[in-house]
Amino acid sequence: MKNSILKKSTLALICMVASVTISGQSKVIDLWNGKLPGAIHNDKFKQVIDTVAGWVDNHSIINPNLDVYLAPKEKSNGTAVVICPGGAYIGMAVKHEGAQVAKWLNSLGLTAFVLKYRLPNDSIMINKTIGPLQDAQRAIRLVRSHAKEWGINPQKIGILGFSAGGHLASTLSTHYNDKVYESDDTTSAKPDFSILIYPVISMDSKITHWGSRENLLGKAPSPELVKYYSNELQVNKDTPPAFMAHSLNDEAVVAQNSINYALAMHKFNVPCELHLYQAGGHGYGLGNPSSTESSWAESCRKWLEMRGLLVKK
Repeated sequence: MKNSILKKSTLALICMVASVTISGQSKVIDLWNGKLPGAIHNDKFKQVIDTVAGWVDNHSIINPNLDVYLAPKEKSNGTAVVICPGGAYIGMAVKHEGAQVAKWLNSLGLTAFVLKYRLPNDSIMINKTIGPLQDAQRAIRLVRSHAKEWGINPQKIGILGFSAGGHLASTLSTHYNDKVYESDDTTSAKPDFSILIYPVISMDSKITHWGSRENLLGKAPSPELVKYYSNELQVNKDTPPAFMAHSLNDEAVVAQNSINYALAMHKFNVPCELHLYQAGGHGYGLGNPSSTESSWAESCRKWLEMRGLLVKK
């Protein structure tokens, strides 16, 4: 029953919030409490997450979860962000595109959640193409449902994604209403804003990142599936505002991904800001302090401020 599940979740979350330290130390919440939609049990998959090395491989996420980084009370402004690390849908850079970013958001007064989502795999999913989206929808619903316990404004919850995590974040931003799992939970899964850093946006063969496309959709996806997950084609007037950053010398995920998404947003008069950098390549997280791509974080801070997302409660 929905109510009993929520009561159990609420009790666990209250206990968890009480134990989070001022230093921003992460606590972990099981996303589905063991009741994963579309899951296939496979003894070969073991849940081992190497947070020291900062990389999670595709055999590691059986039970997706959220790492919680509460904003310091003296800085908290009620805004929250769910972070989706990148890794071509075959792994996750949970350190420099996860924990480090969460701590940066904490410094701005935002509460952060690092989402360790299931990586698409036919061995553990009935339909691998929707597994990551299921987890992303559930993450936003969970954060919004328990906003009061975390001191969060339920209308100030965003999604941030790097690389393939950016594809997941933009997929959620354009497919938040799609029914991808059975649930009585009517909480909105729509992010209030998105932050997309060197994101994979398109599955179009001309500009996609082939590793991400094949890992998510397989080697021979239908034209309908390619279109569905080409998120530049799914933008409409209700798509959440976006901040985007990309490097022109990115040889892994070409900048045209971000450019096309930004132009689609502009077409529908949805607020969008895109920063294109001369250098940086791909996968730099918060960036190299000696290079211009690292300025995306400060530009993003100003964008959040402009949108009223850094104002204290």
